[in-house]
Amino acid sequence: MTERVVTVRNRAGIHARPAALIVQTAGRFESKILFKKENEEINAKSIMGIITLGASYNTEITIEADGADEQDAVEALATLFENRFEEQ
Repeated sequence: MTERVVTVRNRAGIHARPAALIVQTAGRFESKILFKKENEEINAKSIMGIITLGASYNTEITIEADGADEQDAVEALATLFENRFEEQ
């Protein structure tokens, strides 16, 4: 299992467009990928789950992946967060 803590850096938080990018990116990997925020845990391949997570600016999220390509999956998703979902 691979984990990494990321922070939402775009001012609008995770809304529909970033959620779609996350799901699209997560879908490229075989690993089971979860996002954890406080006591919530959601499937990173579920757009509704990501939107209902309610991650706003400066929210910390733990990306957790388990599977054959877990490191690549975590790295790809962390890059989306670092690049502010290409919005800024």
